Amino acid sequence: MEFKLNSIEEVGEAAKKIITFAEERKVWVFDGSMGAGKTTLIKAIAIEYGILDETSSPTFSLVNVYEDANGEEYYHFDFYRIEEEMEAVDIGCDEYFYSGNHCFIEWAERIPSLIPDQYIKISIILEPDNTRTVRLSKHD
Repeated sequence: MEFKLNSIEEVGEAAKKIITFAEERKVWVFDGSMGAGKTTLIKAIAIEYGILDETSSPTFSLVNVYEDANGEEYYHFDFYRIEEEMEAVDIGCDEYFYSGNHCFIEWAERIPSLIPDQYIKISIILEPDNTRTVRLSKHD
């Protein structure tokens, strides 16, 4: 599936499309260059899921834990600053990934062998005119 984001005002609709596309899949890999809008899109998804906590990129902590009104936890990862996969292992990423809770992963290309087999990929391509192309795919 592919669609365009012409402005920031459309990010809520994009979040709804992604949630519908994901169905029951809980591991979501966000792919895109720096500044493409990965964290902004995750914030919009958090709103759609009713997450009460402030969402922000966990660049320095590697993982942020959010909670919705029902007490369900959501995990947001940012692996941009890690140098080797072992750093992700050390924080127990596999326990998070296989917890059955939603995991939103930025910079997953830094930990390719640790990503579960079943996930959805959200690719955000920043176009020259400042629009975004969003591509969604399921992986088994």
